[in-house]
Amino acid sequence: MKLFKQLLIVFTGVILLISCNENKVKKETKEVNTSQKAKKLSKPNIVFLLADDMGYGELGSYGQQTIKTPFLDDLASKGLRFTDFYAGTSVCSPSRAVLMTGKHTGHASIRGNKGNINNKWDRVPLKKSEIIIPEMLKEAGYQSAMIGKWHLGVPEDVSTWAKGRGFDYAVQEQWGEDKNGNEIDERVHWVNNNQDSIFYNYNDYSCLDEFRTNFALDYLDNKDEDKPFFLYMSYRIPHAHEYFLSKNDLYLDKIEEWPEIERRHAARITMLDTQIKRLFDKLEERGELENTIIIYTSDNGPTNENYHDYRFFNSSGNLNGYKRDVYEGGVRVPMIAYWKDKIKPGESNHPSTFYDIMPTLAEIAGIEAPKQTDGISIVPELFGKPQKKHDYLYWEIQEGKSIKGFRQATRFGKWKAVRYGDNYHTEIYDLEKDLYEQNDISDAHPEIVKKANEILRNASVKDEHWPYSGGVFK
Repeated sequence: MKLFKQLLIVFTGVILLISCNENKVKKETKEVNTSQKAKKLSKPNIVFLLADDMGYGELGSYGQQTIKTPFLDDLASKGLRFTDFYAGTSVCSPSRAVLMTGKHTGHASIRGNKGNINNKWDRVPLKKSEIIIPEMLKEAGYQSAMIGKWHLGVPEDVSTWAKGRGFDYAVQEQWGEDKNGNEIDERVHWVNNNQDSIFYNYNDYSCLDEFRTNFALDYLDNKDEDKPFFLYMSYRIPHAHEYFLSKNDLYLDKIEEWPEIERRHAARITMLDTQIKRLFDKLEERGELENTIIIYTSDNGPTNENYHDYRFFNSSGNLNGYKRDVYEGGVRVPMIAYWKDKIKPGESNHPSTFYDIMPTLAEIAGIEAPKQTDGISIVPELFGKPQKKHDYLYWEIQEGKSIKGFRQATRFGKWKAVRYGDNYHTEIYDLEKDLYEQNDISDAHPEIVKKANEILRNASVKDEHWPYSGGVFK
C-alpha cells in the first residue's frame, strides 16, 4: 500500500509537470504567433489616448512639481514631446468634433457643448455627412474601437453614438433622456450602442478609468489578428465630475495639508498614469508595441469645477486661462507621440492642433485624407523631416445662449489674437515675448489687429445651431 501511494504521488507529479509544460508551450506559441502576425501587418496600429480636461502643466514632463506621473513622463522622454500643441477648442464636445472630423471649429458642426436645436438649447450631434476618423480608416482596412466618453451624439438617437459612426466596437457612457423620455444612468456603459450594458460599481475599481481599461485589454486579446487596429481611449480623468471615487491611499501624507478635493484630483491623475501603463504592458506582452504609434493628449485646458481650483497645482503651467477660455491655458495641451524605435526622442515646438490628427493618421495608414479637413499632416515632424506649417490656427466656442459666451482666437506665427463676443475688441499678444498673455498690445499694432480680424471673420462659417457664428463685429 505504501509503495502504491508513492507511485501515485510520482504519477500525479508527472501529469502536473506535463500539463504545466503544455500550458507554457501554448502560451509561448500564442505569444510568438501574435508577434509574428503583428510583424506581418503592412500598416501600423494606432492608439489615441485622450485625457479629459488635463491642463498643460499637469504632467511632470510639462513642469508639474507635485502630482506623480512616472510612466507618462518616461514616455515623454522616449517619444516626441510637443510644446505648442493645441486642442480643437476649450471644452469637451466641440474639441472632440474637431479631432474626429479634421475641421476647425469655424467649420465643424459642433461648436459648443450645447446649441440651438429647434429653438431649444440642447446637444448637437455630428452631421452624418461629416466623415470621421474610424470611417476614414476603414477604407485602409482598419478595425476600430472606442472606449469611454463619446460626447458627439445625442442620447435619444443611438445612430449618433460611437458604434453608429464607424467604430466596430464601442463601449461608452451616456447621459440625458432616451427616446422614451427615461433618464439614462451615466454609470451604465453601453456596448455597441444598446447591444449590451454593464454597470460601473465604483467600489470595485480604483477609478472609472480602471474599469474602462479592462475593456481595452479584452479588446486587444479578442480583435481580428489579421487587421491593423485603431483604438481610441477616451478617458475620464481628470474631469471634475466622476460619479464617485473609491477610497485610495494616494497622497495620504498630504491629507492635512491639501483640501480633500485636491488630494483626489492628484490621485486620479496618478491613477490614469497607472492605467496607461497597463495598456502599454498589454501591447508589449502581445508583441504589438513595435508596430503601434501612440498619441497622448487632452481635449482642452484644466478644469476649475466641482470645488477644484486649477491654480492649486498650477494645472495650466502658468498659461493664462483654463477650460472654456480661448487664451493659451484653455487650448494649449500636452501631446506626446511615441512609436518604438521609429519616432526619435526629442521636443517639437511646431504649432499643431487637433485638426491635424486626421490627415496625420491618413498618411500613416497610406490613404488620402478627406477633402473636408482643415489640417496638415504632422508625419514629417514626427520623423524629423521638413514640415509644412499653417498660415494660422483657429478656435471658436459658444458657451451658453448669450453673446458673452461666444469666443474666438487665432494664432499666426508669434501673434495670438483673442476676441470675446461681448467686448467687441480684438486683443493681440506676442507669444515670443508674452507667452502668458499678460499685455494686450493691440493699440500698438493696428496692422496685426486688421489681419487677425480678417481671419476671425472668414474662418467662422455661419451655422444655424450657433447664433454668433461668423463673428461678432460692429
